[in-house]
Amino acid sequence: MSNSYELKAEARERVGKGSARELRRSGMIPAVIYGDKQPPLSIALPYKEVTMKIHAGGFMTTIATIDVDGKKVRVLPKDYQLDPVRDFTMHVDFLRVSKNTQVTVDVPVHFINEEESPGIKRGGVLNVVRHTVEVNCPADSIPESFIADLTGLDLGDGIHISGITLPEEVELTITDRDFTIATIAAPAGLKSEEEEAEEAAEEGVDAEGAEAEGEEGATEEGESEE
Repeated sequence: MSNSYELKAEARERVGKGSARELRRSGMIPAVIYGDKQPPLSIALPYKEVTMKIHAGGFMTTIATIDVDGKKVRVLPKDYQLDPVRDFTMHVDFLRVSKNTQVTVDVPVHFINEEESPGIKRGGVLNVVRHTVEVNCPADSIPESFIADLTGLDLGDGIHISGITLPEEVELTITDRDFTIATIAAPAGLKSEEEEAEEAAEEGVDAEGAEAEGEEGATEEGESEE
């Protein structure tokens, strides 16, 4: 699990688009804390600090403590909105969490030992099918990441979820299949030995067929002349 952090916030009495615009002009971000069978709490957070946490990575899988006018609340970020044009943070949603809170999160996958993959050494490309894996787990046991080892993988090989070790208390949300995380794909212009062998075999069959047809035609022509 990623290291926790703390943010200072102010309670908001006014809500709505006008209030949100005013907050952003003053360097703050509107946010809301909800869940744990308590009423939603509207707050304002420093824009710079929140944006730094988002860009640092692990924002959506890290428990945080928000100090709201002296009262500390443990939360997990559940969503944030960015301006579609200027790409700055517009709003953040936080879920209240306790030691018994179960959460559903997307855990990032990190790939290691690319240099130990024969397929990549031969020019293959790592084709990532899933950058994250969705799991259910206690809020205090969220994995920072899952590790996918590429050692020994050749062209056409892949990593499935069964090849990744999950910590205790962490359960997959997809349980009906052994889904693919990534594959080692051959780049354009590079053929695997198997493909080359298959094409060579097909060409050999075609050549034998053409030769047989030529011999048959010559025989028929000789018979007709007699």
